[in-house]
Amino acid sequence: MYGDPEQPEAFIPLHAPVFRGNEKKYLEKCIDSTFVSSVGAYVDEFEGRMTEYTGSAQAVACVNGTSALHLALRLCGADRETEVITQPLTFVATANAIRYCGAEPVFLDVDRETMGLSPDALRNWLKNHAEITSISDWNEPTCINKSTGRRIAACVPMHAYGHPCRIDDIVRICEEYHIPLVEDAAESVGSFFRERHTGTFGDIGVLSFNGNKVITAGGGGMLLFRDKEMAGRAKHLSTQARVPHKWEFIHDQTGYNYRMPNVNAALGLAQLEQLPRFLREKRRIAEQYREFFAGSDTNGQAAGDASIIFMTEPEHAHSNYWLNTIMLPGKPARDEFLAYTNDQGIMTRPAWRLMNELEMYRSCQTDRLDNARDLADRLVNIPSSVPGNIL
Repeated sequence: MYGDPEQPEAFIPLHAPVFRGNEKKYLEKCIDSTFVSSVGAYVDEFEGRMTEYTGSAQAVACVNGTSALHLALRLCGADRETEVITQPLTFVATANAIRYCGAEPVFLDVDRETMGLSPDALRNWLKNHAEITSISDWNEPTCINKSTGRRIAACVPMHAYGHPCRIDDIVRICEEYHIPLVEDAAESVGSFFRERHTGTFGDIGVLSFNGNKVITAGGGGMLLFRDKEMAGRAKHLSTQARVPHKWEFIHDQTGYNYRMPNVNAALGLAQLEQLPRFLREKRRIAEQYREFFAGSDTNGQAAGDASIIFMTEPEHAHSNYWLNTIMLPGKPARDEFLAYTNDQGIMTRPAWRLMNELEMYRSCQTDRLDNARDLADRLVNIPSSVPGNIL
């Protein structure tokens, strides 16, 4: 099933893609055009459609979400003399992109309800550790870590499992402390907070179209911008910083080969056309899970386990429910649940290992991380695929 000969026929995956739209049609057109690499009409159209859908000023496609995040941090000036604030409960790509710049991550606690960066934790840490100063190289107010003397180049909250964090409060705090805000919205395509798409609140937003996301381009990522000039700089850097010329190869700075191939954009565009239907179906599935774990099924019959909490969308949010998530009473119950379900051919997964517990990030600054530690011990992702016959 799903093309994996190693899995039993009854295997239920965590999140499998659905290709029931124009995928084959657009891919054939792309191949026939011979423009399958980084130049082609589908890249431009995918960027344009995503700009329109998210309400951003401009979108720039990248080869994957991690490269997009790296590029966003590069645009914020993250380097070896800086620090970047983020959360420990996240996929490792968030922290890795910070290190790609040479910057040091600072891991602060999350909210229990959103599983994303806590504005309260952010404000408390900044109050105790940060000061506003002026650096001649920047000629504007700049936030400095008083303990290390390093500039805080960015704050990177992550919308965990598609549930928006309290991004409006985080925006206000970052503006107060003059910290650029990069939204890691890799998991939240189709999620809205206060009727705005995630990834459009900060200076830059980052989306992912990996094979396990709500919509996929096989790989791929996207940068969302409020400022078109910054978007232009991102596009330039993502194409090896090549200066346009009819035949000469001129590059004006160190750039990156982060362009999305046209063949991936063709797939992504076909998926984007189906996104509204995918989202409706995912909310239907989430509602069934919510009712089950609340202790009754849709007919009012006894079902589920009220001691297991189904994580629902936070206040003011409209979540995509990318990966449905439950919270078990404790780590022993979580481990027992994981062992049983996976033994039965049902793919379930715990939350990510906290970033500060990974060997390469053990020395990073943190606060107490009370919520993050508790959630990491108790969260489980359960099967969340859209049925392949919905279209």
